[in-house]
Amino acid sequence: QVQLVESGGKLVQAGGSLRLSCAASGLTVSTLVMGWFRQAPGKEREFVAGIRRSDGITSYADSVRGRFTISRDNAKSTVYLQMNSLKPEDTAVYYCAARYFMLTTSPSDYDYWGQGSQVTVSS
Repeated sequence: QVQLVESGGKLVQAGGSLRLSCAASGLTVSTLVMGWFRQAPGKEREFVAGIRRSDGITSYADSVRGRFTISRDNAKSTVYLQMNSLKPEDTAVYYCAARYFMLTTSPSDYDYWGQGSQVTVSS
């Protein structure tokens, strides 16, 4: 029932900015938390940022805090990831995810996933 579709990934220069979008369908009031994860080749999927749909409370990985901002537009059932000051190590496939009630950082906690959007940061 729940479907998540990411968009916005592309190749950018180091130091540049990019905004990813995740359009969601089938969400209910109980689908409280939306998150962004990323996975680079040969690495495990890791938490990037999360947000509670009800009140906008956020959480960030240390590696992106101060550079990335997660936000949501509940009326449009969309969550965004604004990425600034991008670094080559940010290169990864970025995934949108959703779960119920608690904002956590483990990929295994999340119930629904998008297909991923490739972000490549050059230099």
